[in-house]
Amino acid sequence: MPVVRYHLIFKGQVQGVGFRFTTQRVARKYRIIGWVRNNPDRTVEVMAEGEKEKLDLFLEEIKDYFKGYISDYELKISEASGEFKDFQIVFY
Repeated sequence: MPVVRYHLIFKGQVQGVGFRFTTQRVARKYRIIGWVRNNPDRTVEVMAEGEKEKLDLFLEEIKDYFKGYISDYELKISEASGEFKDFQIVFY
């Protein structure tokens, strides 16, 4: 399976609802590496690397879990950099 990078921006009421902690838990479940952070513009940003199939499952689980909070999201797919060792909550 090819390893790719998903760069995600989630919009809506996504801060203050446990989004980062849940994203980290789900990422570790699928053995995805990268990070999640709250942005000053009230979005949540995710940089995630792993097998495309697992990233798709990860994304669907996040979207389903927070379906009442996410109004929209952006996804950019690119080559994985291999720079991450695990999945972290980081700060802007």
